Amino acid sequence: MSPGLRFVLARLIAAQICLHACMTGFRMAAPLMALREGYSPVAVGVLLALFALAPVFMALPAGRYADRRGLKKPVKLSVGVAMTGAALAVAFPVFPVLCLTALTCGAATGMAMIALQRHVGRLAHGPTELKQVFSWMAIGPSISNFLGPFTAGLMIDIFGFRAAFLLLALLPSLAWFWVRHTVEHEPVAPELRQTSGSSWNLLKDKGFRQLMMINWMLSSCWDVHTFLVPVLGHERGLSATVIGTILGAFALAATAIRLLMPLLASHLRESVVIGSAMVATALLFAAYPFVHAAWAMGILSVLLGFALGSVQPMIMSSLHQMTPHHRHGEALGLRAMAINGSSVVMPLMFGSAGTLIGVGAVFWLVGAVVGLGSPLAWRLPAPAPEAPQRVS
Repeated sequence: MSPGLRFVLARLIAAQICLHACMTGFRMAAPLMALREGYSPVAVGVLLALFALAPVFMALPAGRYADRRGLKKPVKLSVGVAMTGAALAVAFPVFPVLCLTALTCGAATGMAMIALQRHVGRLAHGPTELKQVFSWMAIGPSISNFLGPFTAGLMIDIFGFRAAFLLLALLPSLAWFWVRHTVEHEPVAPELRQTSGSSWNLLKDKGFRQLMMINWMLSSCWDVHTFLVPVLGHERGLSATVIGTILGAFALAATAIRLLMPLLASHLRESVVIGSAMVATALLFAAYPFVHAAWAMGILSVLLGFALGSVQPMIMSSLHQMTPHHRHGEALGLRAMAINGSSVVMPLMFGSAGTLIGVGAVFWLVGAVVGLGSPLAWRLPAPAPEAPQRVS
């Protein structure tokens, strides 16, 4: 990558971290406050679901808006929505307002992520740079998933909830600081937008349908691991610290593989990486129920982090190669809608299935689905990408 591209990319990653950290901080702090106020676990579950619910309905309109307006207008709107929702929590830290904050922060983060991903995809020139830029972009959420909850927790312990909410409310303004001088791409011609038809027309393409199905299966695996490892660890008699360490090892492994992938981008093929990750995930899920020792679960968690962490940059690269450049926002919106819909529905399904057939059986069932679906990845088409305009 050229120095100019690296500089632009670094600013966009910083903006992504600031907005996403606001949401992840509230996602930890708001349920904690609700529990301390005496609300039930069911109410807390509803509160958590609201963070993912808004992007389910907002993703497609956000994608179309990004195609029409580019980067800065969607990010400016996202910053305003996130700061308003967070400020309401500062002024009125009660459960109904926290639910509204969850909706606004979730919607704002989803819109900004689509606009940022669309812009970054059009910065890249060729398949190798696509893999590189999306590998770097994938590190952003890993950082914010740590930064947001850690900062919020520290502020809560020292100054209380309102101070934590105030700090989180200020973070989105930093996102605008990093984005405000970015050079926009050429706008999409109105005639192209008018002849595109419905966003759902994208699903008429077989390769795109396969990619969306793969994306849904692998994002479900991420949810399975996050949701069921604590349950499995509790059954094994592991402490909360050990369970947290196992999940932390997964996150660190996912980050490590994303740091390595830009260096190897020229040697990686999307279909091979995704297909290998699906086979590895199926095997690791098959092994999980047989493992009882904490160190063994930690090893499986690290290996699963390597497998699932490698997938997102490859999916994003494939998506940008197989969709027209003037519809990248719509395609990203469909992807975001599927991921957030999975995050809302799947934990409820996993919990019910775990009660009926046992946690181990859920691992085996999901692993079998992913393993049987792996041929879809090997058959992914690899069309030559359009040559996007480089902006430095």
